[in-house]
This record gives sequence, structure tokens and C-alpha cells, in this order.
Amino acid sequence: MNGAHFHLVVNHLPIIIPMAALIVLILGLIIKSEVVKRTAYFLFVVGAICTMPAFASGEGAEEMAENLPGVTEQLIHEHEEKAEAFALFNYALGLISIVAIWASWKQKSFAKWFSLLILALSLVVILKGREVGTSGGEIRHTEIRKAGEKSMEKSMDSEDSEKDKD
Repeated sequence: MNGAHFHLVVNHLPIIIPMAALIVLILGLIIKSEVVKRTAYFLFVVGAICTMPAFASGEGAEEMAENLPGVTEQLIHEHEEKAEAFALFNYALGLISIVAIWASWKQKSFAKWFSLLILALSLVVILKGREVGTSGGEIRHTEIRKAGEKSMEKSMDSEDSEKDKD
């Protein structure tokens, strides 16, 4: 398994796990169960941990992808920038979730505020995850690129085919 393959295997986890954790957290808030909320907090921590291999494997994936036709440095750079922001928010969510587990377990009076903070931060993480996932997909999936990028790629492809004719 090369770096690009590993990145493709692990990069979905830090995006999907917070989505599942948010559903669990909302359920915990609805049924007013600290155990269910702690389960959600634990899932947020797992999502943050899964961010580490996904982020670390990005360089290996870049090395493989930068030489592929249709892949531009701009697409890779945009994905890297979004991945850095996403990782920071996901790490923060994981750390705050650890504190929330402790506060809930110890039945601290401020524990209820953590669920609201984590709810809000998880929405940010999910939006950032959508951005990083889309920008990563755009690297190889030309069908989801913005219209301007598609027309630029078509013109580059037509130039290449004309060069091949010569």
C-alpha cells in the first residue's frame, strides 16, 4: 500500500466520525442522557485521533498525485490549506470532548455547557470536513470541479492533443 492509497483509506474517518458523533450527541440532548452524551464525546475524540494519520499521509499522497495528468499544484495547495484548518478544529473538538467527558463523569456544574459548545464546534468541524473532502475529491474527480477549472482543464487537454498531432 503506497502513501496515496493509505491516505484514501483513512481520510474519510475524520470526516464521517464527527457526523455520527453529532447524531449521538443530539440524541443524548433529546433524551437527557449523560451516558449517551459521553459516548458522543468519546466519538469526537476518536474522530480527532483519526485526523492524525489522515493528515500525516497527505504528503505521501501529494507525492503520488502531483505527477498525474490533470492534477495541478493549485488544487493540491487548496486541499492542504483546508486540511490544516480542518485538522485544527477537529483536534480542538477532541480536546474539548476529553474535558467534557471528565466534567460529565465528575458531575461538574458546568458540564452541561460543554454539550452546547461541542454541538456548535462539531457543526464547524463538519462544515470544514465538507470543504476538505470536496477539495480533496476535486484533485482527481474532474466532474466535481468548479466550471472555471473544468474549462481551463479542457483547454489544457486540447493544447496537449494538438501537440501530440504535431
